[in-house]
Amino acid sequence: MITELGHFALILAFLVAIVQAVVPMIGAHKRWPGWMAVAEPAATIQFALVALSFGALTHAFVTSDFSLRLVVLNSHSLKPMLYKITGVWGNHEGSLLLWVLILTLFGACGAWFGGALPPTLRARVLSVQAAIGVAFIGFTLFTSNPFLRVAVPPFDGQDLNPLLQDPGLAFHPPFLYLGYVGLSMAFSFAVAALIEGRVDAAWGRWVRPWTLAAWLFLTLGIALGSWWAYYELGWGGYWFWDPVENASFMPWLLAAALLHSAIVVEKRESLKAWTILLAILAFGFSLIGTFIVRSGVLTSVHAFANDPERGVVILAILGVFLGGALTLFAARAASLEAKGVFGLVSRESALVSNNILLAVSCFVVFTGTIWPLVAELLMDRKLSVGAPFFNLAFTPFMILLALILPVGAMLPWKRARLGRVLWQLRFVAVLALALAGLVWAVQSGRSLMGPVGAGLGAWVLGGAARDLLLRAGQRPSLARLRRLPRSEWGKAVAHAGLGITIFGIAGMTAWEVEDIRVAEIGVPFEVAGYEVTLRGVEEVRGPNYLSTKGEITLARGGDLVARLYPEKRVYPVAKMPTTEAAIDNGVLRDLYVVLGDPQVGGGWAVRTYVKPFANWIWAGAVIMALGGTLSLTDRRFRVAAGAGRAARDAVPAE
Repeated sequence: MITELGHFALILAFLVAIVQAVVPMIGAHKRWPGWMAVAEPAATIQFALVALSFGALTHAFVTSDFSLRLVVLNSHSLKPMLYKITGVWGNHEGSLLLWVLILTLFGACGAWFGGALPPTLRARVLSVQAAIGVAFIGFTLFTSNPFLRVAVPPFDGQDLNPLLQDPGLAFHPPFLYLGYVGLSMAFSFAVAALIEGRVDAAWGRWVRPWTLAAWLFLTLGIALGSWWAYYELGWGGYWFWDPVENASFMPWLLAAALLHSAIVVEKRESLKAWTILLAILAFGFSLIGTFIVRSGVLTSVHAFANDPERGVVILAILGVFLGGALTLFAARAASLEAKGVFGLVSRESALVSNNILLAVSCFVVFTGTIWPLVAELLMDRKLSVGAPFFNLAFTPFMILLALILPVGAMLPWKRARLGRVLWQLRFVAVLALALAGLVWAVQSGRSLMGPVGAGLGAWVLGGAARDLLLRAGQRPSLARLRRLPRSEWGKAVAHAGLGITIFGIAGMTAWEVEDIRVAEIGVPFEVAGYEVTLRGVEEVRGPNYLSTKGEITLARGGDLVARLYPEKRVYPVAKMPTTEAAIDNGVLRDLYVVLGDPQVGGGWAVRTYVKPFANWIWAGAVIMALGGTLSLTDRRFRVAAGAGRAARDAVPAE
């Protein structure tokens, strides 16, 4: 009964979405207040219906309702409750329903918090958002229905993919989708503005909070996915340039560019056409990511589905929305006249440079991701593009971005003197160069990665701190710092987080120590000054898996540092093995141990890594998200006060 109710609610949501997509758009065109007013209650009702549908599917997983096909394929009665719940989105159909739930949530938030918008713009934004809902709810109902029944329910299910039975991946998809789908609001604002033919400072202020929310959720989602890959896959890395990793990274780069570009629109009414284009492309790359994850055209450990027919439908949705928006942009771009004039040395120019670097780096990642598919289609050759290409092609743009970031953040608007800003940053530059030189001297002639990363990290972090202190006045005090707008604090914290991540990536890459050997039980061996000893291996039984569990001690100078328990698990129902790395986390380093297979001559294969500053990577990402949160709580973004009151009753020209 509950399952049928969920199915029926999803059908009703589809019908409500159609009404919301059509009626307010006509009302905005005709200036009919009653028709425009349909958008707000329709958005709320649509979200409530999808939430009811998602709740019904969750209930089926929690109660192990094996009359539902999706539960049979992705759950098991012995599975822990956390993974019964996360099994809802650990598959194509359920994750698509989560996608739709978040899409309608953002649409409802647009209705709840969009009171400051002009009525016609608000109606058109919610109408475009509903049109996206029509496409994806229809896709769910007609090609990926999660509520299909089985004729003869089995006694038990086939279990969830063991790689997904992990706390890190339990929370990774919801955060990632909040970022992916959140960019739909920026897209809806862009299309609505193009239809109205007006982009001004008020529009820049309205679009920024939605983009900021999507960006910070996407930051957390990418960080959680990276952290999961680091400790769960047992490969010892944090990023593999996997197609699905890239699919989330590309929208993140464009969202970061959009955030900075929208600032120029708000403050100076420049870069209007470019900002609109970024809003369209950012969501377009989210749809491209959805296509990559679900079409099967590119293989990945993260992929949800391998169904080319569904991929064609997603490609059609991508073509309609991205193609339609770009066509509208081409028709309206000439009317998006920039008002602000700025010099070659100014904050506007620095933000343009920021945008160029982020956009080009996104194009580099896109080229490397899609090139194997292009080569197979056009040249009938199977090629793979791996980390060497991405590292070589992508890294220079990030180095340039880090170099200009502190300078650009401190340049005045319209016209500036570069020498003055560089003089204000002189102590930061000396500190960064000194740290880079110290690292070069200490690391005994290794690669430049360590010194360059240390110097850049200190430069970005120190620049953020210096910018904050200067904004507090010539005699900064704690009281003055506290009175600064939260957006200023958010900017500084986010930039500082980027500096910490840069340093963590460089340190881990440059100074990692790896040791692979056959370890005899009870016989110690040395790795980077640590004494590693395999004490024993035993067979243990988990709630829904069998495990070969090792006990390894790490000592230094005769003192016990850690006792680790790496595992090799086998899930009998899914008939799939997994590797569970054991990690002794630390502020300055991780000790990372992986248990391999038993060897013919005795002993066990053991991989040991010492990973300096590994946790700085994810700490920096969390700090970046914290900076975004601080900016989002700024009163100006929360209520869009001045812009909203000025434009609330304005009637734009068609």
